[in-house]
Amino acid sequence: MKSNAEIVREAYRLAEGNILDGQGFRTLFTEDGTFNDLPNSLTFRGDQIPQALAGLASAFPDIHRELLEVHAIGDVVAVELRIQGTHLGGFPTPIGEIPPTGNRIDVPTADLWYLREGKIETFNCYNAANVWLAQLGADPDFESAIEAAKTAATGG
Repeated sequence: MKSNAEIVREAYRLAEGNILDGQGFRTLFTEDGTFNDLPNSLTFRGDQIPQALAGLASAFPDIHRELLEVHAIGDVVAVELRIQGTHLGGFPTPIGEIPPTGNRIDVPTADLWYLREGKIETFNCYNAANVWLAQLGADPDFESAIEAAKTAATGG
């Protein structure tokens, strides 16, 4: 039987842009397993899990995860990594898609994997979404946020 760290390393391998095996990735999860993209408040279950990988790979076909540290502590595997790739496809946002920019991304990320009996039960991804968006040229609009807060505070 593979160790928890080996299972997680296999998950990363299957999610690489040059391999991208969403169904293989899915089989590493329990039947009710979840993939949580915490910065974006997204949860994927079941057949949504491979779709999430395919969606990201459509925006970054050469997506790669550079694993910096992998630590297995019982049924938990903690990974420090960098998500890297080239923005060659549309990147979805709540108000529309960011068209391909050709920009390279190199996003600091921490992932927590919770396993049960050799299967992934929960995968929590904590990527630095602000860094990711800035690298795509989508800097936050602080001026509008400040004005909206002022208007709300005055009841206007």
